[in-house]
Amino acid sequence: MDVVAALRLNMTNTDDPGARHEQRYRAAIEMAEYADRHGFAAVSCEEHHLSGTGWLPSPLVLAGAVAARTERVAVTISALLVPLYDPIRLAADIAVLDNISGGRLVIVAGMGYRPEEYAAMGRDWDRRGELMDTALETLLAAWRDVPFEHAGALIDVTPKPCTRPHPMVFAGGMTRAAARRAARFGLPFSPPMSMPDLERYYLAELERLGKFGFVHRPEPGNKLTLLHEDPDAGWREYGPYILNEAREYGSWRRAGLRRPNEAEVTTVAEVRARGYAEILTPDELLAQIAGGRTEIVMNPLIGGLPVADGWASLRLLGDDVLARLDAPAAPGVG
Repeated sequence: MDVVAALRLNMTNTDDPGARHEQRYRAAIEMAEYADRHGFAAVSCEEHHLSGTGWLPSPLVLAGAVAARTERVAVTISALLVPLYDPIRLAADIAVLDNISGGRLVIVAGMGYRPEEYAAMGRDWDRRGELMDTALETLLAAWRDVPFEHAGALIDVTPKPCTRPHPMVFAGGMTRAAARRAARFGLPFSPPMSMPDLERYYLAELERLGKFGFVHRPEPGNKLTLLHEDPDAGWREYGPYILNEAREYGSWRRAGLRRPNEAEVTTVAEVRARGYAEILTPDELLAQIAGGRTEIVMNPLIGGLPVADGWASLRLLGDDVLARLDAPAAPGVG
């Protein structure tokens, strides 16, 4: 059975404006190199702004650093908030990043759900759907081999991406409008969690429009995994840092908007019970894999988790789980 392991680098720290980040970013790049050498399938970045924990605001920059220091893993940005960018500059930045990565770049184009992020970037929240459409139209046109009209001028954005016809771009979202947009642009659809009704709606829209696409759904429900030889001790040591991130994420709730693992939590016991993250032993994770689990997402720097603890968890996954999956069976076994 193939197991997909992803290293998530959202760079959350303690909720402290004086927190230091330099060592954590340097560790993130080294962790990406380790993941590349130890059987991980992807290194994932994401985008948020104005976060008390320093939640990654510049995913293209971090993705570029990861791409330059790795050779095999997919370099993903999930999600990139495309309406917050100038679309011409974004088309060029993504094209350069696709060339640096040698075609390993994967982007989930998201619209975002926090009005304050739009205000900070001088974007009109009420026009977010229009801004999203314009951005996607511009990106797809800019990556073609011919000039196109933009703002009344004929332009040709260069360099072109190495991936043809364009880098792998998913349209993200949690609404029917997002599913319609993905189908209209002929892009694969990536909701943040399993949403069967919405997936069926997207596929029906594709059929109606005569276009091809597919759905990527995260499993198992976006839960983060950390490893520790003693999970109860792990919750005592790592729990406060997991709570840092979960508490901030929960504070961004909006009425009528469903998000994965969304819960108002104030204690480690609550965040553990709600399933925002799990802490397992290597043997427990191997047993889950034997039972059919196929995806693992690890965030070893979650919420300010000390770098040494992050490395300990990451090495348990790489050395004690993934390496054992790849090891040949002993003679007479299996």
